[in-house]
Amino acid sequence: MKISDVPFAILRLQYRAARVPLQIVEEQVVARLDNESPARLVYERSLGALDVTVGNLLGDPKIAERGAALAERSEALRLAAELDAEAGAEVRDAGQEFKARREEANQQRQNAQETKQKTMQESRQQAEERKRSAAKNAADRVSAVKERVDKSAAQRTAAVENAKQTEQASIGAAEKTVTKAAQAKLEDAQDRRSEAASIRNDADRVNKLADVEKEKRQEARAAEKNGSS
Repeated sequence: MKISDVPFAILRLQYRAARVPLQIVEEQVVARLDNESPARLVYERSLGALDVTVGNLLGDPKIAERGAALAERSEALRLAAELDAEAGAEVRDAGQEFKARREEANQQRQNAQETKQKTMQESRQQAEERKRSAAKNAADRVSAVKERVDKSAAQRTAAVENAKQTEQASIGAAEKTVTKAAQAKLEDAQDRRSEAASIRNDADRVNKLADVEKEKRQEARAAEKNGSS
């Protein structure tokens, strides 16, 4: 050993002695902390930097290498902790996004179901309205036809009654005379009787036609109801 190396050797011994308390703290306190604990990483990184600095100043490569290894380990653990934190944040964000999308999908499915039920209910209501409207229109048409038929029948009945009254008046007048004119009037009354019979026949035909028309209307209404159902 050179004489010039003696002071450095003494300093190295003094540093080793001074580092003993730091080593005790590291073994008794820091070692109990989690490997990625921020406090442990700061302590180990600071201690490693100190070893590197002192080792380079004193020309002791072992101290410098030990400090560099400790600092590199601390830095690697710090980077790993940051990556884990970022990964955890990404996982949480992905989980929250998945939850939000699932809730949105559930809401859309619920809205679609409500819209479908509302549409079906409106369709049923519209179908019932159309059915009631069709039934009312059919009833109105039947009532109008019946009214026209009844009016026509009443008019023909009145005509028959008028004819009967005219016939009776003619017969009464004919009975009061015994002359040839009375005989002529009697013949005229017979002609009128024939006319009245023809009118009655016409009235009967009209009534029959009215009944046939009424049956046709009833059948058409029944067919229309069956078709709408």
